[in-house]
Amino acid sequence: MSNTKATGVAYLDPEFSTCYATEEIGYAAGAQGSVTQATSKSTGVTLNKSSGQITMNGAALAAGTTVLFTLTNSVLSAKDVLIVNVGSGGTSGAYWPYVANVGAGSAVIGIYNNTAGSLSEAIVINYAVIHSA
Repeated sequence: MSNTKATGVAYLDPEFSTCYATEEIGYAAGAQGSVTQATSKSTGVTLNKSSGQITMNGAALAAGTTVLFTLTNSVLSAKDVLIVNVGSGGTSGAYWPYVANVGAGSAVIGIYNNTAGSLSEAIVINYAVIHSA
């Protein structure tokens, strides 16, 4: 992908910057990565990228239960916004991912099992950081 094609126009004013895109926006391949949880769904992972995929451990998650794990990420600041969603690998609609908190260098991500039964699936969580000043 060439970086010589304009994809939007940014305007700077005293209150905020606005970017209008005429094509997709996102991170280049070098800013993306992947990691797999080693031991359990609560095992922390480290991925120092602005976007990526976390393949969760296939351990059981009981019905109506939440599990939390820490994403250690050196590109995160306390002012950043972290977006997460289920990318693949699980029963459709069964898992509700969310960000419990974001701090400098790490975030806590939660996964809720929204079904009536225990699930043992190695779901893939996609994430992207919206960097702030």
